[in-house]
Amino acid sequence: MPEKRLQAKQREAAQIERLQFESLLSTLSTTFINVPVNEVDGKIVQGLQKIVEFLGFDRSTVWRVDPDTGEMICTHSYELPGIEPPLAVITRPMVPIWNSMVKSGEIFKISDIDEMPETFWKEKQYCRERGGIRSIMFIPSLVGGVVEGFITFVSYSVIRSWPDDLIQRLRILWEIFANALERKRADQKIQNALAEIRTLKDRLEAENIYLRDQIDIEYRPDEIIGQSEALHTVLRQLQQVAGTDSTVLLLGETGTGKELLARAIHNLSGRRERSMIKVNCAALPATLIEAELFGHEKGAYTGAAARYAGRFEAADGSTIFLDEIGELPLDLQSKLLRVLQEGQFERLGSTTPIKVDARVIAATNRDLAREVKEGRFREDLYYRLNVFPISVPPLRERKEDIPLLVRAMVKEFAGAFSKSIERVPKKNMDALLRYSWPGNIRELRNVVERAMILSNGTSLEVDVPEGTATIAARATLLTEVERLHILSVMKKTGWRIRGRNGAAELLGLKPTTLESKMKKLGIIRSTPSPEIS
Repeated sequence: MPEKRLQAKQREAAQIERLQFESLLSTLSTTFINVPVNEVDGKIVQGLQKIVEFLGFDRSTVWRVDPDTGEMICTHSYELPGIEPPLAVITRPMVPIWNSMVKSGEIFKISDIDEMPETFWKEKQYCRERGGIRSIMFIPSLVGGVVEGFITFVSYSVIRSWPDDLIQRLRILWEIFANALERKRADQKIQNALAEIRTLKDRLEAENIYLRDQIDIEYRPDEIIGQSEALHTVLRQLQQVAGTDSTVLLLGETGTGKELLARAIHNLSGRRERSMIKVNCAALPATLIEAELFGHEKGAYTGAAARYAGRFEAADGSTIFLDEIGELPLDLQSKLLRVLQEGQFERLGSTTPIKVDARVIAATNRDLAREVKEGRFREDLYYRLNVFPISVPPLRERKEDIPLLVRAMVKEFAGAFSKSIERVPKKNMDALLRYSWPGNIRELRNVVERAMILSNGTSLEVDVPEGTATIAARATLLTEVERLHILSVMKKTGWRIRGRNGAAELLGLKPTTLESKMKKLGIIRSTPSPEIS
């Protein structure tokens, strides 16, 4: 019995340590979301320190591989007090076998340097000369099939084991750092390119010509419009990631144009010759979304009269845009994770794996980190999707773009309605600029369209809500109406959510969505109070 209790305590301790490590990874991942490029280096060193101290390493170092010479150049490192810092540069002759393994993208791990084969004699010599390294592991990272760098974990004092689950988590850690470094390198290239563009500014006749030319370099002006710094930040990030096959996560409120940005990324990628495939995870019923994503075989379920190829098969060699990814049911999240990790899946009713090469762009208006903490979204899937997050600013944070957007919308609707609008009165434009636009660009478009329909002259007379107080009051009213309606349906169904004629079916919602709405609106079934006679 004592032995069993000891084993149980060991398992419990291991479980606690695993959860603490996963929490640390989640914190680091969140730290690097939208971190300014000038802070990336400092954040990486802080991350290395946390990992070294948490896992009991003596040193952890990030290296860049020079593509021409093959030299391994130290860029970031953290070592415990008293531990010798790494060399600034390691040349190929110093560690020839390790150098070849790094270039091929191969992970290397050894618990005891003395147990390395004799062919590694150069590597053994290096370890002895560098203060007596005992255990070491390195993990390379590939960008576009080329190794850009790698990370090392070193122990001097004790022999370290390298279990597979630890390696998997350290790979996730390195992906977080490597993606941040790639963003920094790409941003520097963009900054250099933008500096060249700025030298041409004086040759242009007017500011609007300059702006249109700058955006036209990579983007269609009738799609992405604006001159705000918030938009330029997004466009720079878009340009950085478009040419890669990395997964992109678009974060932003409803109506901010996430699908438009997804199409821009696809159109700038090497996959642009094929159509982008879109899936709205919130629009499809839970019973059908798996078949839509992965397809089904004939007879896989009632109504499956023929074999059907899903959206992922259609996106092979192209891009798949998963809109409202936060609405994907938990049981399907594991299957999506497998596609991201292994590039394969099975159709419903089949056990034959299908290989697929589809670049994934996901979008959500939810806080996925919070969804993970509350158990509604898989943490491992969140890590896989959060490779290159882009936060799309709401319209209230880029109000200087409103005049340009209005002008473009007026031009579009003028052709559709056969009207000629020459001006927007200043009082109307000021009202547009004061409004907080909770519905973002989609709401602005609706307001302009309505104004175009009602305008009879050459001026655009826009009916804009008076301000944020009005908006808040309307939002409160709508929320209360929604709460009362759901409460009425719940009482009608005897508080039964699922099943035929349940509240979810009557409201046209998924049960999980209804439960989430009830929680948000504070709808709780009250217990009747006993009568007092």
